[in-house]
Amino acid sequence: MRQAFVVPFTSDLEFVELAELAEARGWDAVLSWEAVYRHDAWALLAAAAVRTSRIRLGTLITPVARYRPWDLAQSVATVDRLSGGRVVLGVGLGAVNANWRSFEPDLGRATRARQVDEGLEVYAGLLAGQPYEYQGEFWSVRPVTELAPTAPVQRPHPPVWVVGALVPGRERQLSLERAARWQGVFPALVGDAEGSSGLTLDALGEIVERLRTLRSEAGLPWEGYDVVVEGDSHGDFGDVHGSPEPWAAAGATWWVESWWDLPEGPQGVAELRRRVELGPRQFGGQLGGRPSGPPSQAAT
Repeated sequence: MRQAFVVPFTSDLEFVELAELAEARGWDAVLSWEAVYRHDAWALLAAAAVRTSRIRLGTLITPVARYRPWDLAQSVATVDRLSGGRVVLGVGLGAVNANWRSFEPDLGRATRARQVDEGLEVYAGLLAGQPYEYQGEFWSVRPVTELAPTAPVQRPHPPVWVVGALVPGRERQLSLERAARWQGVFPALVGDAEGSSGLTLDALGEIVERLRTLRSEAGLPWEGYDVVVEGDSHGDFGDVHGSPEPWAAAGATWWVESWWDLPEGPQGVAELRRRVELGPRQFGGQLGGRPSGPPSQAAT
């Protein structure tokens, strides 16, 4: 199991410094989050890319519905080139909070879901290379005949991890179907409070089995597919806490430390730096850094 953390509340320079520290202490990835009118996650990741050489860089999560897909493809590919192929795009429908509504209306989950599907299709199509054209409900694309960008390092495109939620009692699981088409999943269980995954070990086991079946039916390999669990091994924030070990046994391939209960400001940053300094938690309760192997990427 690889281990990462998402940086909660820091300045831009502190994010870059934490990415450098994380690489030195053996973490496998550092993630930024995206919110409307807060910070530019892709600018932060670009800065971290040129100050690191091994650690993976990504988002948790990018609200694809808010992006023109060619702008998203351009940002992700730029960070991928700067990092030498270390970026991952984490996506979901996005949380419609007060900041979101300050600038644009909420069109509803069903519309946002269609926007995510269409946006990801265009993202992948553009990064696979020219000529590419697309005509959809929200976007239309014609082939680029001049000033075409350089291809990303990771081919056919940097991997995509998608929020996939299990809805108890429902035969079709639309968000799991979406996640199965890409390279990884942030598993969740519908029915819990907003901002909480609601995940249990039993739910994770069911999600993994459903995804295995969906990928098999689509002719896609399971090997290399990432199951990314958010948790807190240092405290009891959220639904998933304690040792990552039982989650690995249930099928998780990544553990992402999500320390959202840390306060914003110098005290919170100091505690965040202390935890990063300790390195990823080792199975058996030990703490400390370790070397990591190369990243995996399943075929789309």
